[in-house]
Amino acid sequence: MQKVDLESMSIDDLAQLCDLAGEKLAEKIAARQKELSIEMEKLAVLSKKAKVAAPKKDMKDIRDALKPQEAPKPQDAAKPAIKAA
Repeated sequence: MQKVDLESMSIDDLAQLCDLAGEKLAEKIAARQKELSIEMEKLAVLSKKAKVAAPKKDMKDIRDALKPQEAPKPQDAAKPAIKAA
């Protein structure tokens, strides 16, 4: 990219450069938004397929796996050995 000496440019040239940069930025933003919109549509289709494909039995297993584990009861825990001093 060429370096531009902004100090030596006239006000008209700077204004024109600003306008051109704004237009180019707007074009790139619009193109990126279109790309992201297409990706979102693809993900939405995949999400719908994933919801339909999951059998209920698998969902039950997943829910069971996500349940909090019970903490061991105090009587189940090993008792520490007490050493005589």
